[in-house]
Amino acid sequence: MRYKFQSLTGIGIAAAAAVAAQAQQQGGGTATYWMSAETASGMSAMGQSGDASGIVQRLSGGGESHAHNLTLQLGTGRRAPGEPSAEHLPPSGLQTGASLPLVSPLRAEAPSPTGSYYHTGEKPKGRMLFYWGCGERARAGQPVVVDFASLAAGKVPPAFAQMAWKAMNPPQPGTSATYGEWPNTKSKTRVPAGGSLVGEHVVRGNYTPEIKFALAAGQDFLPPVTLTQQTPGASGAIPLVWRPVAQAKGWFLSTGGAAQNGDMIMWTSSEIQAAAMMMDYFAPDEVARLVQQKVLLPASTERCTVPQEVAKAAPQSVLSVIAFGPEANFSHPARPARAAASWKPEWAAKLRTKATYTGMLGMDMAAMMNGGHADAGDADEAPRRPAGVEKKGDKIRKGLGRLLGN
Repeated sequence: MRYKFQSLTGIGIAAAAAVAAQAQQQGGGTATYWMSAETASGMSAMGQSGDASGIVQRLSGGGESHAHNLTLQLGTGRRAPGEPSAEHLPPSGLQTGASLPLVSPLRAEAPSPTGSYYHTGEKPKGRMLFYWGCGERARAGQPVVVDFASLAAGKVPPAFAQMAWKAMNPPQPGTSATYGEWPNTKSKTRVPAGGSLVGEHVVRGNYTPEIKFALAAGQDFLPPVTLTQQTPGASGAIPLVWRPVAQAKGWFLSTGGAAQNGDMIMWTSSEIQAAAMMMDYFAPDEVARLVQQKVLLPASTERCTVPQEVAKAAPQSVLSVIAFGPEANFSHPARPARAAASWKPEWAAKLRTKATYTGMLGMDMAAMMNGGHADAGDADEAPRRPAGVEKKGDKIRKGLGRLLGN
């Protein structure tokens, strides 16, 4: 089933305007470079492979259990003398080659609103039932029911209206005189699971000053999020247990699925009624604030139970887990201890990190691929199947093959 979400358009426009205003105030004098480093596991890691065999290999434990996703974004106030050209020279430990080209995308024309879903006059239909909090049972007063028609009419429930957080604003084409990014169509290189960011980094081009900084141990991709338990209990609730992630600053879990009547069932691990699906990066100070407000789980958290009402209402929900990591900041010249409000460096660079997991709620995919056995090497201990009987892993392999056209 396909769902259509109503975005908070006014908030988005205001945020974009604020970013543009900030760029104008700075006069475009500072070259800004962001590195966004994600360690993805579960179904997110499978997206790195475009064929069913690669996905099956990962699910079966025969391939990488996680993927490293790196996004590079460079924005400056300079106009390139001719065709924009820039590159990132990474350390050899990243295992991506000697150079990563930062390509300036062509500016596309704004799409016509005539074909937009929001201009057809069609009235949004459906409901979302929203739950929150870890525990065997849903808290009193749950679920909160959100009617999409009412939401489109501007009737925003408290769960949406009262939640505010400080978003991060990386360099973008619309806020930069010249902009370059990686990955792109020019480079199909991917960072291998063993790739490391530690070492010397150099960014250079014809519209940016040379940016040079070094990342030390601890300024790298986070370890992957690894669930060690998500088997439904006798009550129907699903206890989730995971391994600690070094340097994690906070956690957020959410599920999304559909009930048999078509209602959307959403749940978050927040202790308060916070409806946002927080899977983007957050600055460490913002993570600390949200942990204090009990929107995010503390860094020391290693378990959370999805209430039985959620699991029973939408048994085929998608589970998302995120560990928010630290960041590292560099500039030239280095920021003074008591920098004036007017202080602007020649360039500023940022590394931000997170680790994510995506999978099916209550389902150990690796175990399913092995017919219910988590260890593919224990074939001798597995019960033999009668001839002609498919095990569950065989069915999943065939399903993945049909889905990917293989």
